[in-house]
Amino acid sequence: MSHFNFENELNSVLRMDGPITKGPGMRFERKAECNQSVNSSLNISTTAKTPMKNLNRSVNNPKTPSNAKTPKSSNQARTPGGSKAPKTPSGGDRFIPNRSATQFDLGHFKITTDSANSGEADNLLSPSQKEYQRVMSENLNGTDISSNKIISYKTKAPSAPEGYQNNLRVLYSSCKTPASSVKKTIRHIPQVPERILDAPDILDDYYLNLLDWSCNNLLAVCLGGSVYLWNAATGEIDQLLQMESSDQYIGAVSWIKEGNYLALGTSNGEVQLWDVAAKKRLRNMTGHANRVGALSWNSYILSSGSRSGAIHHHDVRVAEHQVGTLLGHTQEVCGLKWSPDGKFLASGGNDNLLNIWNAQPGSPLTNTTPLHTFSQHQAAVKALAWCPWQPHLLASGGGTADRHIRFWNCSTGQCVDSVDTKSQVCALLWCKHYKELISSHGFALNQLTIWKYPTMTKVSELSGHTARVLHMAMSPDCQTVVSAGADETLRIWKCFTLDEQKKAAQKTAVTKDKKSVFSMTSIR
Repeated sequence: MSHFNFENELNSVLRMDGPITKGPGMRFERKAECNQSVNSSLNISTTAKTPMKNLNRSVNNPKTPSNAKTPKSSNQARTPGGSKAPKTPSGGDRFIPNRSATQFDLGHFKITTDSANSGEADNLLSPSQKEYQRVMSENLNGTDISSNKIISYKTKAPSAPEGYQNNLRVLYSSCKTPASSVKKTIRHIPQVPERILDAPDILDDYYLNLLDWSCNNLLAVCLGGSVYLWNAATGEIDQLLQMESSDQYIGAVSWIKEGNYLALGTSNGEVQLWDVAAKKRLRNMTGHANRVGALSWNSYILSSGSRSGAIHHHDVRVAEHQVGTLLGHTQEVCGLKWSPDGKFLASGGNDNLLNIWNAQPGSPLTNTTPLHTFSQHQAAVKALAWCPWQPHLLASGGGTADRHIRFWNCSTGQCVDSVDTKSQVCALLWCKHYKELISSHGFALNQLTIWKYPTMTKVSELSGHTARVLHMAMSPDCQTVVSAGADETLRIWKCFTLDEQKKAAQKTAVTKDKKSVFSMTSIR
């Protein structure tokens, strides 16, 4: 069959009157116009999907790629049935706040509240007071106002259907660590004193040191011209001495390390040494021109500070007791502490100075030049305490005009840290069982504060005194603190009680030490 006859037969089959277009584009165009399938005659499977081609395509393009995409017309964007796509739900635009859910009163309160003043006020609050304010706010406002939203873009999320169980809740709420192995991060500190003792006629004088606790569990308290001994084990109270004249009083008291002798500083400038077992005065050492308000022991050397600003060293073993004098203060010495290793002596005075004296072996005690002189305090420096685990670290507290606790590295002479307590600092004590520090305060808080070192965050605040807390002393087991206030009361606080694990560890360590000593003695 010739080529001409083949085209005529094909035209008769397709019944086409127009011109013939060669190539695959002809079949698609005729299919769209005639709405008639020619797949059977051309042996093309009817199950194959043919992409729709543009009917306005130029006839001159002989081939069209089979994978070419043709943009959908506007009619194809409609949903089945001829309806248009749904519009945005009528629940408010996501960029426009919902006025019904917006708390305008809360926004006005937050804007008008001074954040700087509120931050300073929060620093003065104890952890218990902050928790009380939070609970009261939740009860009054329904929730914590600090976490509320001022502008709300949508309403609250719908609640889950009844009986719905979230599979992720088990995954994120399960605890892999047993509850018994979790270490307690917060220990219980009683907020009330274990016992309250009367202290009538105790002097309300910031510059005196009228309280000390011996290693034999005897507490010495100066009440005017009298000195009383309280046995913490039995509760017995004995009067050690009474000054001869009514206008004389005791200005300082300090136990020797062994606990069998007690040193006293009097208002007439004397330093007395007493045997508490025999209730007998052993020595009366003179040399100060004014009252003695600070005492501190270093082995057999007793240092005393006077209102004149002089510090005398007394060797209690020899007849000529005065073996040295330090002249580094121009006003009364109200704070005096030897370091535990006996290498440094810290002295604080009413001249706002803190002096560090070097007592290394071979250096003369009569040296009047201090190793370091710190003048950062803006008030009298009475509260002094050496760190038990860092022998060169000293904590000092200033009076009403200063209110700061400062930490000093006495080896380098640098101020390590400082914290504003917002109140007069009267006394400082370190805790040996925990890395904590307790301070007693006067104007205007009149309380005791336990600090975590070195972060200096408040662990607890112990209130109860109605006047400034002038003195503190630590029990021999370092678990109990006694405070003496101008309200003429002594309060016993169990604020450093050991837990069972620490007690067991200490007993084990003591047992090992005893065994080692016994083995050494048996070998010899």
